[in-house]
Amino acid sequence: MNVPTAPSRSEIKKPTRPKLRDVMGPGLITGASDDDPSGIATYSQAGAQFGYSLGWTLLLTYPLMVAIQLISAQIGRVTGRGLAGNMRLHYPAPLLYLLVGLLVVANTINLGADLGAMAAALHLLIDGPMLIYVAGFAVVTVLAEVFIRYSRYASVLRWLTLSLFAYVATVFVVGVPWLTVARNMVLPNISLSGDYLTVVVAVFGTTISPYLFFWQAGEEVEDEKEDPKAKPLIQAPQQAPRQMARMQLDTLVGMGFSNIIALFIVLTTAATLNAHGVTDIQTSSQAAEALRPIAGRFAFTIFALGIIGTGLLAVPVLAGSAAYAVGEALHWRVGLARRPGRARAFYGTIAAATLVGTVLNFTPLDPIKALFWSAVINGVAAVPIMVLIMLMASRRVVMGQFTLTRWLMGFGWLATAVMAVAAIAMFATWRN
Repeated sequence: MNVPTAPSRSEIKKPTRPKLRDVMGPGLITGASDDDPSGIATYSQAGAQFGYSLGWTLLLTYPLMVAIQLISAQIGRVTGRGLAGNMRLHYPAPLLYLLVGLLVVANTINLGADLGAMAAALHLLIDGPMLIYVAGFAVVTVLAEVFIRYSRYASVLRWLTLSLFAYVATVFVVGVPWLTVARNMVLPNISLSGDYLTVVVAVFGTTISPYLFFWQAGEEVEDEKEDPKAKPLIQAPQQAPRQMARMQLDTLVGMGFSNIIALFIVLTTAATLNAHGVTDIQTSSQAAEALRPIAGRFAFTIFALGIIGTGLLAVPVLAGSAAYAVGEALHWRVGLARRPGRARAFYGTIAAATLVGTVLNFTPLDPIKALFWSAVINGVAAVPIMVLIMLMASRRVVMGQFTLTRWLMGFGWLATAVMAVAAIAMFATWRN
């Protein structure tokens, strides 16, 4: 009789630590990319103009952002298709083309503004030709997105999220009255003035933005295709418990990270610019420059480096989400995991969006006005896109047994309603 022997020490597999990509993925990258240079400008203006009184907005946006992003992620992971791909199957083509067109225009303008902000931040640190900096950042981001293997590129994007800790550092450098911050977040002094409402609307529009929906859904599809054992959950429901738990954790942490960093940007500018009477900030580089005489060289340098780091993260997300939407709407081969030769139109869209965004910086177009129109377009597109997302996620023909839970449905429709109110308020304050 063979007596089993104990395995040798070399044969015993030690438990491996979970890698970052196993826990944090599309949600972390999506949330971090929301704090792009254009978003930094919005949050900086909120802090500079109104001090600590707008911190409550980022407390409110968090559950709403989590809900709509998690729903978008689940649509991608359950169906194995991105948002535009599902819309193409279930809704009229003219409506899809209109919404995708608005998304692409808004993304391209935003992308151009981010490239300009990155160049301006670098110019503050290293004197040199702005337009060369713009072109250089554009070339680097396109080449990386097209030619670096997806799994490695996704890892690079995850590491770039660390650049956002620059804004955590600036808060502790400048110092803030935490009791005042807490009081304003729990018991805010809300004003109904036009200026106050305009900034509130801008914060909501910047934080909950359509390109984030398309990107996170698309990345869930990418991750599923990269794993040979994974399948869309509608085909492999046994994988659902683990994947649903992963998406929830990923999205909760990613959106929490996004909102915390946004809050820290508000706090930094409130403690420095607002406290010294600087209340008009229109770009992220202006915020960095204004910090220098008030908070010192160190805080200024950290803030400027953060703009560059977040731009390197956000520009490929903006271009990539546009490419996902266009490619799925036109039934192209899409995906960053595909080789360039196998998805030429998809990668061509990424390059074209980045090129047009770059060219905008070489024209007399006012970047502030361009961002305003980008916000208007996003405001127009966000609500119908969110309505379609909610309808798709509630239909068994789309999601099978994985239709929305009651709490997720409730928060998703609440987020949609809040964005509808924000869009109406945007046009109301615009006329005034």
